[in-house]
Amino acid sequence: MLFAGELSIFNGARKLVKHGRRTIRIKIFRNSRSDLPARKFVDTRLQGAAEERIADNRDMLRDKNLVPLSRQHQHALALCVRINRAALSSPEELQAWQAEIQQHFEQEIQYHFAAEEADLFPIARRYPQLAGIVEELISEHAVLRDYFGKAAARNLDQVGLRQFGETLSAHIRKEERQLFEGIQECLNPEELMKTGLALDRTLASASETCIVPTEATLRKAKADR
Repeated sequence: MLFAGELSIFNGARKLVKHGRRTIRIKIFRNSRSDLPARKFVDTRLQGAAEERIADNRDMLRDKNLVPLSRQHQHALALCVRINRAALSSPEELQAWQAEIQQHFEQEIQYHFAAEEADLFPIARRYPQLAGIVEELISEHAVLRDYFGKAAARNLDQVGLRQFGETLSAHIRKEERQLFEGIQECLNPEELMKTGLALDRTLASASETCIVPTEATLRKAKADR
């Protein structure tokens, strides 16, 4: 799985390094070739979607114990970018995108949510400055689960798919900018290590199976006609 694996001191990193924490530089909002997650694309032409600038160029340092969650965030953000770029102009395309969304949830995102809710949110709730954001994120998980359920039932239209992408990307930004940054400020290295071990156990069930991108599925269907 990719990440620029350097120990860096910039943009607030001094405090982390001072406390003896190993940190990883991430560019969750501006992916470059060196920052893309390890999940391979069946069609290499789709790498452009994952490399597209997603928002506001903010570099962040992520403690190594939170990196697995941030890597999964990159996978989900790449999906959001691709949905935003898609035409969503035919019933076949709508069905194909919902099938891919279902795969993402079943293979990775459901375990991601479970890890955050079981291993991360309870710890964050101990700190008054993070308790409010945790409640917001739990509510957003419920909204997103509803979207994933609709996708599995193939009940999302063009507007619903666009709204799904916007809701998921905004949720990820909130977790990265507010929750993860706050956790790194509040927890000491030993607490972060224990949290990382718990997250690893919960995330172990996530699949590494390569998901066939919707764009490739639609091209194949067109070629087979």
